[in-house]
Order: sequence, then structure tokens, then C-alpha cells
Amino acid sequence: MPAELITGISELTTNDDERRRLTDAALIIEDGRILWLGSAVAAPAVDTSTDLDGRAILPGWVDSHTHLIFAGSRAAEFEARMAGQQYAAAGIGQTVTATRAATTVDLVANARALRAEAQAQGTTFLETKTGYGLDVATESRSAQAAAEVADVVSYLGAHVVPQGMDRRNYLDLVTGPMLTAVAPYAQYIDAFCEQGAFDVEESREVLLAGRNAGLGLRLHGNQLGFGGGVQLSVELGCASVDHCNHLTDADVDALASSDTVATLLPACDLSTREPLAPARRLLDAGASIALATNCNPGTSYTTSMPYVVATAVLQMHLSIEEAVWAATRGAAKSLGRDKGPDAVGSLTIGGRADFQALNAPTVAHLAYRPGVPLTAAVWRGGVRS
Repeated sequence: MPAELITGISELTTNDDERRRLTDAALIIEDGRILWLGSAVAAPAVDTSTDLDGRAILPGWVDSHTHLIFAGSRAAEFEARMAGQQYAAAGIGQTVTATRAATTVDLVANARALRAEAQAQGTTFLETKTGYGLDVATESRSAQAAAEVADVVSYLGAHVVPQGMDRRNYLDLVTGPMLTAVAPYAQYIDAFCEQGAFDVEESREVLLAGRNAGLGLRLHGNQLGFGGGVQLSVELGCASVDHCNHLTDADVDALASSDTVATLLPACDLSTREPLAPARRLLDAGASIALATNCNPGTSYTTSMPYVVATAVLQMHLSIEEAVWAATRGAAKSLGRDKGPDAVGSLTIGGRADFQALNAPTVAHLAYRPGVPLTAAVWRGGVRS
């Protein structure tokens, strides 16, 4: 693609190591990469230019935790929960039934529609999981569908034990034939380490089997109560432990002294009426955090990263800069994509041209004007949508 100068940028959030926010800025993209960025008055001349007329630019959102491969609806479950019914992991079974009955074409189409919805709101890089098949055939189909739609695929056979199946037999399936079928399409293995799902030792068995198959490690942990998920994640060197609603001081200290990212899912917390994860406490202790949507049909049916960022600022006591970082560069770290030539979540010379423009002069408007659709344009790999 020919070089294009983008000027008229009121504020440019780079998310580079210096966390710069440049004013009166410009950037040049060529062949899907950032060729140059800096002050508009110093911009080199190129043949093609676009004037953003005072809009802010920031990296595209990196949504590092989604469950897009599913069929069916759980709106009735959501309505009951809003009327006072407590969330329980067993509700996943309803989605499993619908997903097993769906065609692969339908699963891909639904996931593509959700991804398009996310991209329209600024998301340019996205992880998604299997986990609504829970048999070899459907988990394999789900992984193939996920690989068509998402940038990163996580294998979540250890979501819950299917109704009517022996726990030991199912664990043997998850760590054996199912893992073998899914591994060619996945980069990570995940497990739901929670009451009603899998305990610490079962989760350890699943993650170690995935590691032996060449997959990176992720974990759902400490969502519904205090448990051993965070400590297990740090022990095994997981890239991320997700949810983290209920943390002891020892959990916070363990995360702060490790490379494991705490991925926080505030849209899910509001939907399940769990306490919001202690984002401020984690950051103040020195832990790395990410923000993600947890888009799924049961507990967080949203693709809106702006909603997640606004919630983090307004209710979790993060600054605008901290929330934007967590939803971009922090999330990229949780996926092992924050450094190198294929890094996402930041804007640096030579890096991928994944970014978004806001109908606003500064990123502060993401929380200053919550709920307002501010995404003006999105570039993914240098291509504007």
C-alpha cells in the first residue's frame, strides 16, 4: 500500500514504553506499518493524506478474553439474575446444547458478526475460546471456527463437566483425545478453576497437559470466591489469570511479583453482580492488569471495549491512561504480543498500523461521555474500515 499521512490529530496515544500522549500530531502508514509519527509540523510529505480534523488517535483495543463460538441465547437466565437469582456455572450447559446442535457455518457466522461489532467500536485484535462443545467433535469444530475469526485461540475444554459424564472420564478426554484434536488450531489452553467447575488439582492437570502439547497457559480464577486459581497461575507461569474478583493479600503479592497478567472483566462483574475486581489495589501493588469484555451469551453479552474502559475509570478507580493501557498494551502482554515486530496495543515506528480515531479531542472522553459511540474510524493492518 502507498504511504499515507494522517494529520489533524489532536492527541496521539502511543502506548510506547514512555507512554507518550502527543498533541498536534501526525503519523504515516505504509504497507500496514507505522512509517513515522510525531509533531504535525515536522511530518514528511507524502502523496496521500487524510485530515482527522482534531480527532484523537489511540491503539486499537486488544480484547484478550472472549467466548465468541456459541449458539443460542441465555436472555432468560440474565433476566432471572437481574431479579435476584444467583449466578452459577451450571448455566453453561444450556449453551453447550445449542452449540452442539449448530452447524459450523452458523458458528462462524455468529462469531464473525460479533467480531465486526467489536471492530466497529475500535477492537483490532481479539482472543476467543472454545468451551461450549465439551465433546471431541464439537470442541474441534469450535477451534476451527475460532481460528477463522480470532487472532488468538484458547482451548477451554475444561469449562464444566458435561451433564451425566463422570468427572474422571471427562478429564481424561480433555487432556487426551480432545486436546489432540484441538491443539493444531489453538495457541493457549485454559481452565475454569472455580466452585462448580474444576478444582485446583484438576486445573493443574489440564494446564500441564496443554503445556506438554506446546500450548501457552491461561486460567479463569477467583471469580466467585476466594480460591487457589491465582496462586496456581503464578506457580505455573500462566500468561494470564482472568476474573480475579476475590483476592487475598497473598494473591495480590503473588501477582505483583510475577509476569502473570491479571485480566479483569468488569462487564461480567456487573452482569453477575460479583464485586468488581480490585484493579486499583493490583496496580498499586505493582501487578500487571488487562481489561477485556468476556463476551459470552451468559454473563457478559457485550463486545464493547469502550464500555469496559469507562466502567474501569468510573467504578474501579483507574485513571484514563491506566484503563486505556490495560485495554491495549496490558491486554497485548497477556497474549504475548506486546513486544516485537508483531506487537499490538501500541503505536511505534515499524509496528502494526492497528489504531482508532475518536469523535473527540482526547481519550478522556471515553469515560467523560460514557455510552456515547465515539469511534469515528478504525485501521487494522493499515486498512481503514
